[in-house]
Amino acid sequence: MKPGRNHSSVTEFILLGFSRNPRTNWILFFLFLFLYLFTVLGNGLIVTLIRVDARLHAPMYFFLSILSLLDLSYATTTVPQMLVHLVRKNKTISYVGCVVQMYVFLTLGITETWIFAAMAYDRYVAICYPLHYRVKMSQTLCVLLVDSSALCGLTCALVYTVFAMNLPYCGPNEINHFFCEIPAVLKLACADTSLNDQVDFILGFILLLIPLSLILASYVCIFVAILKIRSTQGRIKAFSTCASHIIVVTMFCIPCMVMYMRPGSEASPEDDKKLALFYNIISAFLNPIIYSLRNKDVKKAFLKLIRMNEDTQ
Repeated sequence: MKPGRNHSSVTEFILLGFSRNPRTNWILFFLFLFLYLFTVLGNGLIVTLIRVDARLHAPMYFFLSILSLLDLSYATTTVPQMLVHLVRKNKTISYVGCVVQMYVFLTLGITETWIFAAMAYDRYVAICYPLHYRVKMSQTLCVLLVDSSALCGLTCALVYTVFAMNLPYCGPNEINHFFCEIPAVLKLACADTSLNDQVDFILGFILLLIPLSLILASYVCIFVAILKIRSTQGRIKAFSTCASHIIVVTMFCIPCMVMYMRPGSEASPEDDKKLALFYNIISAFLNPIIYSLRNKDVKKAFLKLIRMNEDTQ
């Protein structure tokens, strides 16, 4: 291929996945199938509960329903294909399919980081300005925060994807990963990827550190307000409304920072796959558990839904 031409001679990629051992792959198939089905069921249930129960029609639960939809979509972008590849000898994905998967995955992930920031701001207003909560967190503002998060995801994911796929890919075409994630794909490029490393770092700073800084600033103000509460029970109650969010943000954002803010030359394929599993599958699997177990309103809505189903039978 002539140098300087920005096209690829590769028409498809091979996703190597986790193991070449069929027995190991079948074990992983059933494990990930369980995680995926629970992810779909758990996140789908949270969205349903928030929609049907009037007590959950509040800004905090609106953002939680968006987070659950993102988690469900996030896992669906990669897991079904991974399950098929675990039990089939043919582990190929077309060039176009790889680009689409990369773009959708990034869009959902970037949107989720900003939704985390919106959820932190919601908790800040609820605890620091409880009397003005409904006024400050209006429906218009909530929708605006979600729309702006989605717009940021759509735009920045396009930049990531264009910079990655504008490089020439002339072979080999084996991606040492279970889906088309940018760091893994860039290792196959037939060109210098230092510019991509710089773009990834800058975008990682904007899309991870800035939301995390906003989250941190919100929680500093929240903790100051909590310390001013005189009763111990009041402090515990105020902090408990934030604990689930803190856990979820930590599980999702720290692995993403490690993945997207380090030079590609320092990346280990096996470590990358473990990190990707954590923020792609494990996080989406645990989020419904974390929020439902720690939230009395969600548990009450679930019990109410069960009683409604029993009454209709």
